Amino acid sequence: MTFDVITIFPEFFRSVLEYGVLKRALSGGQASIRLHDLREFTDDRHRSVDDRPFGGGPGMVFKPEPLFKAVAALRSESPDRRLPVILLSPQGRLFNQALAQELAREERVALICGRYEGVDERIAEHVATQEISIGDFVLSGGELPAALVMESVIRLLPGVLGNEESACQESFTAPRASSCEFRHGLLDFPQYTRPAEYQGWTVPEVLLSGNHEEIRRWRRQRALEKTWRRRPDLLAGLPLSDEERRWLEALRAEECEPVVIPSSGE
Repeated sequence: MTFDVITIFPEFFRSVLEYGVLKRALSGGQASIRLHDLREFTDDRHRSVDDRPFGGGPGMVFKPEPLFKAVAALRSESPDRRLPVILLSPQGRLFNQALAQELAREERVALICGRYEGVDERIAEHVATQEISIGDFVLSGGELPAALVMESVIRLLPGVLGNEESACQESFTAPRASSCEFRHGLLDFPQYTRPAEYQGWTVPEVLLSGNHEEIRRWRRQRALEKTWRRRPDLLAGLPLSDEERRWLEALRAEECEPVVIPSSGE
């Protein structure tokens, strides 16, 4: 898979690509990342990429010409191949694990890193195939979001993690194969490692039992509980067994037990 990143700060990515999953994927050939300096697609001697917004207002806006030229140059390399062009923007579709899985099926993706007050709307309307936001907050540019999107997607590519089961058992992951059915969009279950006791805190006995079915059941219940407590919105439409529904109902009932206030005579 190839990512083409259009940015005015290509050096921003140099250290990001030297560590962890991204470095492993680039070294192993599962992915490639090409950095394109937007200023290389300007015509004036100042290499201007921005200008004041029409109608007034603070800040500067990316001009349409350099971005149109940059994307046209990328598309001309393989005119017969699909090239999704993603504009990283606070106004975009919220990025999540399902969208990461969707992008992981592409052979090539272009990312546009905005800056300043944003980009000319004609880029969003006529160049980008979609806009993506990494959350309901504002950053000064699209470079950090681009790095987050690339890592989230690239780690899903076959062979990158070295253990496909690891990727499909993570939080938010919908099943892509039978081995992924356990997670199915829940938050992750609690994880423990050695020592079995530390400062008086012990690992749950079931994890030391060697009973794989009981461990599977415990993990499923703990994932359901954590999701219900922290992200109940994720439970909507989730396929649950009758046993799991009863267990969740019991958990809700337990949490909602009425508080008994003693009378003044007690």
